[in-house]
Amino acid sequence: MKIFIAGVDGYLGWTLAQWLARRGHTVGGADNFARRSWVKEIGSQSAVPVAKIHDRLAAFEARYGAPLQFYRGDLSDYEFARRVLMAFEPDAIVHLGEMPSAPYSMIDAKHAAYTHTNNLVSTLNMLHLMRDAFPGCHLLKLGTMGEYGTPNVDIPEGFFNCKLRGREDWMMFPRKPGSFYHATKVHDTYNIEMACRLWGLRSTDIMQGVVYGTNYWDQEKDERLATRFDFDGVFGTAINRFCAQAVVGEPITPFGDGHQRRGFLPLQDSMQCFTLALENPPKAGEYRTLNQFEEVYDVTELAEKVVEAAGGFRTFKLEPEIRNLCNPRKEAEEHYYNPDCNKLPDLGYVPAITMAEALHELIAVLVKYKGRIVACKDALMPDVRWDGTRGAMEYVK
Repeated sequence: MKIFIAGVDGYLGWTLAQWLARRGHTVGGADNFARRSWVKEIGSQSAVPVAKIHDRLAAFEARYGAPLQFYRGDLSDYEFARRVLMAFEPDAIVHLGEMPSAPYSMIDAKHAAYTHTNNLVSTLNMLHLMRDAFPGCHLLKLGTMGEYGTPNVDIPEGFFNCKLRGREDWMMFPRKPGSFYHATKVHDTYNIEMACRLWGLRSTDIMQGVVYGTNYWDQEKDERLATRFDFDGVFGTAINRFCAQAVVGEPITPFGDGHQRRGFLPLQDSMQCFTLALENPPKAGEYRTLNQFEEVYDVTELAEKVVEAAGGFRTFKLEPEIRNLCNPRKEAEEHYYNPDCNKLPDLGYVPAITMAEALHELIAVLVKYKGRIVACKDALMPDVRWDGTRGAMEYVK
């Protein structure tokens, strides 16, 4: 299969390219290196060194025996997107090329507008190009469990059956985003579902939980194959940030009371889920939703698991403490959370690694690059508030 990855230079994109190449797929992708710029803008860097793109591509071809067909540019530029997709002729497109940070989208009007323009226009370009040139192509778009919010009801996978005036119909589950970034994912969902319904396209929307870990299985063979690892308060996910804090001797910092419940899965299992979705595409005209997570924890439970994992590294004197931060976000801290996650197991998904194993491997990698985290230690603390102000957060007293 010829699979095109939008955002191929990113955390998920670079890992997925290698995962698919190992399975014999032809892989291409585009990137404008915006993620590298965004992280630099907020005063941080990847904990794991990220090789320059020509070194990455050389290592990729040497490792997998075939080149990754790479195109540098911005997919929100329609002419660039058209030129690239016409050259590659994909059977499937994986859209990972969106700005992925809730805090970044909440900094100010400029960052909110950029997030909407970058995320929505790139998706619309792909939908129109699929309609006009590749109607049989499968779009796999990365959504987020954050689209649903935390409603006080069970969360199905995308749709629920309802009866209105005695007539039965399938309705999309209501969305309740908590940031301008999450709002773009909701808009994407409606745009893609409509395109499938009106134009007969096929798409899978992956509503992904929080992913953590590194692609250690490739990194240990050639460091140029390593994916990035963000640990800062803007682009670092909670669990990745907690692990970085543990490694450099900083307190692990859940927000507020620390009882927000979320779904989590290791990077390795995320790749398995993407691959299953690509190799088992929906039919023409179908918009399919897959909720992708492995386990649900509240963030305090998560912090405790990181403390437990760090305890296995006594040689490095890792003995982190947990100190809660005042919550910069506007979110429910005590809530019901019961999302469905049945479709991926039906496709053959079986977890390949436990959280304890993944955390141990992750911390081992971060210990190796501890100096890079220390160099940007100030970036570990969140400084973007949902009320529009900025500044270091205070600890809960």
